[in-house]
Amino acid sequence: MKRFFQNFYLDFFPTRRLFAALGTVSMLYLLAFFFPAIEVLPIIGFYALLILLGLDIFLLYRPREGLYGHRNTPERLSNGDENEIGIYVANQYRFPVRVGIIDEVPIQFQRRDVWFETKLLVGGQKTITYQLRPLKRGEYAFGRIRLYAQTSLALIQRRFTTGNSETLPVYPSFVHLRKYELMAVSQRLSDFGAKRLRRIGHSMEFDQIKQYVPGDDYRTLNWKATARQGQPMVNAYTDERSQSVYCVIDKSRTMRMPFNGLSLLDYAINASLALSKVVMGKEDKAGLITISDRKGAVIPADRKAGQLRRIIEVLYREKTRYLETNMELLYTTIRQTAKQRSLLVFFTNFESMSGMQRQLPMLKRIARFHALVVVFFENTELAKLTNKPAATIEDIYLHTIASKFAYEKKQIVRELNLHGIQTILTPPEDLTVNTINKYLEIKARQYL
Repeated sequence: MKRFFQNFYLDFFPTRRLFAALGTVSMLYLLAFFFPAIEVLPIIGFYALLILLGLDIFLLYRPREGLYGHRNTPERLSNGDENEIGIYVANQYRFPVRVGIIDEVPIQFQRRDVWFETKLLVGGQKTITYQLRPLKRGEYAFGRIRLYAQTSLALIQRRFTTGNSETLPVYPSFVHLRKYELMAVSQRLSDFGAKRLRRIGHSMEFDQIKQYVPGDDYRTLNWKATARQGQPMVNAYTDERSQSVYCVIDKSRTMRMPFNGLSLLDYAINASLALSKVVMGKEDKAGLITISDRKGAVIPADRKAGQLRRIIEVLYREKTRYLETNMELLYTTIRQTAKQRSLLVFFTNFESMSGMQRQLPMLKRIARFHALVVVFFENTELAKLTNKPAATIEDIYLHTIASKFAYEKKQIVRELNLHGIQTILTPPEDLTVNTINKYLEIKARQYL
């Protein structure tokens, strides 16, 4: 009995209908002072409310377990993407109930609105789904599930605490990996804004002999096979394979800048993971180097079965630092790791021409031995200021400063291109598509 009253005290919640009924009874008592003829009504109303309240308590608290629920979650969450979370609820009462549901989401989301309402029939069950979008990598702790049951009388609610607390890791974005890989294989990245490229020449990597069809290069006719088959046959070539592609990620303070909740480092990490998946799908070798003021993670390029998993585990732990990038150390690390000519995709950020000039000597030295692509970001907030009409003197001043910074970014692109360094200047949200497209362009034009 003592345990019952303890649970009753903790899990008993009056509803608005109960407060409204008590208010009505109180008003009747007040009116009875002025109208003695109705003095019996508040007494009847009070006892009727008391009987209904007792009946409601009896119905809700008679069974020990009236509701059951648990949370359906993936093994891990994808950073920057919408992740589906499900809550399964089952009615174990012998009558229909209305159910309110609160899910205790991790504190990182700062959400107090994860509340759902539903109605369950006798023996009914339902799964309610909602979306969560994490913005930082790390561990996210979910709490318990709170279920609030009420009968059709709706005078009180009984709370059930169910489900288990659990902690889920948030990994770099992996939700769209398969989609990007399929698009790259089928050459349909134009659906995401990538451009189609005309292949210059052809690779010398022989694939097969096939029957000639209109559009094939007649210079690839295989005359011996043609004589044997009695119809035109051509040699088919494929992209060169087993080429090394390294994603080099800058972890200095310039990558801490946030856009739409994600830092530039997280955008670079997500793009690196997607690019590595596409690279291995093209039967090339993917590798990873991270750098800041000191040497970070180094994964030599390979295309073994567990290579992508290894890259994911390393990227999961990467964080920005507060000092500038040690470019001499980066050069030394690349020379020690990449023994043959490789494609290096360097994710960094330049906010000024002077910042780029400090790194240019080492970038030129790296570009002597490898195909180097420098990826940096457009400041989308400055772009909005540039496109906004100027109405006041302050707006004119802001517009001028924003235009200056935007022009300086274009100057950086031209300066790097003059020294044979390819560039990608991209908004953060288009980084993954533009990076994969650049890789396919380099493959098509045989720059490696």
